[in-house]
Amino acid sequence: MSQAFNDTFLKACRGEEQSHVPVWYMRQAGRSQPEYRKIKETHSLFEITHDPELCAYVTKLPVDQYNNDAAILYKDIMTPLPFIGVDVEIKAGVGPVIDNPIQSKADVQRLGALNAEEDVAHVLDTIKLLRTQLSVPLISFGGAPFTLASYMIEGGPSKNYHKTKAFMYAQPEAWFLLMDKLEDMTIAYIRAQIQAGSQAIQLFDSWVGTMNREDYRRFIKPVMSRIVEEVRTEGVPLIMHGVGTRHLLPEWNEMALDVIGLDWRTPISEARDAGISRTVQGNLDPAVLLAPWQVIEEHAKEILDQGMRTNHFIFNLGHGVFPEVKPETLKRLTAFIHEYSREKKQA
Repeated sequence: MSQAFNDTFLKACRGEEQSHVPVWYMRQAGRSQPEYRKIKETHSLFEITHDPELCAYVTKLPVDQYNNDAAILYKDIMTPLPFIGVDVEIKAGVGPVIDNPIQSKADVQRLGALNAEEDVAHVLDTIKLLRTQLSVPLISFGGAPFTLASYMIEGGPSKNYHKTKAFMYAQPEAWFLLMDKLEDMTIAYIRAQIQAGSQAIQLFDSWVGTMNREDYRRFIKPVMSRIVEEVRTEGVPLIMHGVGTRHLLPEWNEMALDVIGLDWRTPISEARDAGISRTVQGNLDPAVLLAPWQVIEEHAKEILDQGMRTNHFIFNLGHGVFPEVKPETLKRLTAFIHEYSREKKQA
C-alpha cells in the first residue's frame, strides 16, 4: 500500500473518535462508472467475479475515483447459490432469475452444502489481492436467508413476495429446513471471506421489510441471531441492512450487531429516539443524487448533523447507486462529507 491506512470506517463501527465522518456507497462499484460499463460489454457479472484481478480493479475503482473510506467487494448476493444447487442467472434489466424455484420440502432437501474454500476460491483470492492494494478497509457481504429464500422461491425479483410468504405459512417445516440450510451456507461463506482478509461484513436482508414484526420474530430472527452470534466470533464489525425495515430496528438492536443500516424512510434522529444504540449507517435517498448540487448538499448536511451527535455514524445511501448517477457527483459528495464533518469535529 502506497499511503497510510485510513481506518476511520472501522473506528466509526466501534464508536471511536474519527477525524471525519467516513463514507462509502452501496453499489459504488460499477453501474454508474463508464469504465465498468465498458467491461460489462464483454463480461458478465459472474465472469468478472471469477477473474480476481479484474474483480479487484472494479472493487478498487470507486475508492480511487471518489476517495471513499471503505471498499466493498464487487459481487452479488447470489454468488454462493450455484454451488448448493440453485440454477441462477443474472439477467440485464431483470436481476437474478432462478430456473428451479423451491416449491416443496423435497426441493429444499435436494440443496447441497457450500465448501467455501473450494467453491468460492475466486472470491477469496480477490479478497487476498485487494488487501495488498487497498489503503482503506475492505467490506465483504452475504445475503441473509430470507432475502435469498425470496429469490429461490419466487424464481426472481418480486414486488409482493406472495409465493415466499405462502410457502412460509403453508409449509413451516420446509421453511425452517430452508433457513437452516441457508444459515449453514451463510456462516461458512462469511467466515471464509473474513479469514481471507475482509475487515467488515454487511448482511443484506434487502427485502425482509415485507415481513411484519411478529412473523419476523417467529420465522426469521432465530436464524439471523444464530448467524450473527457465530460470525461475530471472527472479530470483525457486522452490519445489517434492509429496505423498509423501520419496524424491525428494535429487533436488530437486540442482536450482537455493530452497525445498523437505515434506509431513507427513517431519520437518524428518530432511530436514536427509538433506542437504537448501535452505530448507524445511512441514509441519503439515492434519488437525491439526481437533483441539483444545492439540493444534494442540503440533504447531506441534514443527515450529517443528525448522525454526528455521536461517533457511532457512517455516511451512506439508503440503498444503492443508480446507473444514472454521475461519478463526479459522488466524488463531490464525498469531498463535502469529509470537509463538513472535519470542520464540525474541530469546532
